Amino acid sequence: MTSWVGLSAAEIAAAVREKRATPREVVAEHLARIERLDSRIGAFRTVRAEAALAEADEVAARPDLAELPLAGVPVAVKDNLPVRGESTLLGSAATPDAPAADDHVTVARLRAAGAVVVGLTNVPELCVFGTTEGVHGTARNPWDTSRTAGGSSGGSAAAVAAGMVPIALGNDGMGSLRIPAANCGLVTIKPGHGVVPAGIGDGDWFGMSENGPLATTVRDARLMLAVLAHSEVARRTEDAVRTIAVSVRSPLAGVAVSRPYAGAVREAAQLLAGAGHRVRRADPPYPMSLGVTAVRHWTAGTAVDAVGLDPRRLTRRTRVHAAVGRRFVDGVRTGAGRERLRERLEPFFAEHDVLLTPALARRSPRAVPWHERGWLRNVLANSAYSPMTPPWNLTGWPAMAVPFGTLPSGAPCAVQLVGRPGSEAALLDLAEQIERSRPWRRTADPELG
Repeated sequence: MTSWVGLSAAEIAAAVREKRATPREVVAEHLARIERLDSRIGAFRTVRAEAALAEADEVAARPDLAELPLAGVPVAVKDNLPVRGESTLLGSAATPDAPAADDHVTVARLRAAGAVVVGLTNVPELCVFGTTEGVHGTARNPWDTSRTAGGSSGGSAAAVAAGMVPIALGNDGMGSLRIPAANCGLVTIKPGHGVVPAGIGDGDWFGMSENGPLATTVRDARLMLAVLAHSEVARRTEDAVRTIAVSVRSPLAGVAVSRPYAGAVREAAQLLAGAGHRVRRADPPYPMSLGVTAVRHWTAGTAVDAVGLDPRRLTRRTRVHAAVGRRFVDGVRTGAGRERLRERLEPFFAEHDVLLTPALARRSPRAVPWHERGWLRNVLANSAYSPMTPPWNLTGWPAMAVPFGTLPSGAPCAVQLVGRPGSEAALLDLAEQIERSRPWRRTADPELG
């Protein structure tokens, strides 16, 4: 008997289209794995077991089954995107517990492609921080359950890494796809602004937040991005020689990159040079003020999202974050700071097609109740381990996390690929070259840990 757990979304969809599997048996097997493992992992805020099986049967009955790119594929959705009939709680006790009347457009596109939503995944409150814990649970890294899965798409990343679903939907406002993907050994791409519909919270954190895929293979990331974008943005391009800048410099002054992450970048650079690309050491001209700009945008986004919520039901770190951000909302809303950063970095990307950096600066923090700790302690912990991602939300340019090697603990390591607007396909092509040359273990087995 074929086990569908651990297979890619592309493999599952092909089997369903060819009638080698039914959506119900695929979904049922993944639901059984969720039931068995999630008490240890904390990926899901809610599981839609009965509804998912009914929807799997609806997919099986569709007359266009043979044409569905995600036929019968179980998918998890981050709990800040509406799923019809389910509440959207954003990791908080302050948000209304009312069912959504309609699917978010990205969820609707996944369902139209044949995917089945099995549950909504845990997030930190209002999706603010780079660790995932709170009143609805703690999302742990399936490769090392003593560590956080990352945030804010931590539950979605943990679900995929533990084999509870082959793909998941998340989003990224300051690194919230790339951070947990890097921790959990997954492939993700934060698309450039406007490629995939956003509609995340009240204003998409001033246009910085983007929806995107979490997957175990580049092929699955490409497939899911194509569905989300409803376009050929992810389509393979002809093999081309790229000019790749390699940098291990942290964008934030005073934050150093640890040896394992710097070493992964140097090895990946050698690999890409061996594949024929023009690879050179070059640091982007990050401004000294970048850290201040990032904090202003980060806190201001939370200030907007917290409007109308009872502050007494928010955790202290979220209340402080929002209070700090309120003074910056008007200035951030103009977009002037982001435009200055784009103007500063555009000449660098006119000279280089792609930037290769570490995905993180160091391994993720321990999976402890960060939501019960002070605001400054959370901000410092987040900044120390994940300084590499925010610049590319501020610019609105595409960026990927790609697994590469392992940390001394045995958990995955990762690199980041960044490109100019419209370079999603080129980034995926490079990631695919890395995957072919240095394949990674795709699924953790928490049952052995």
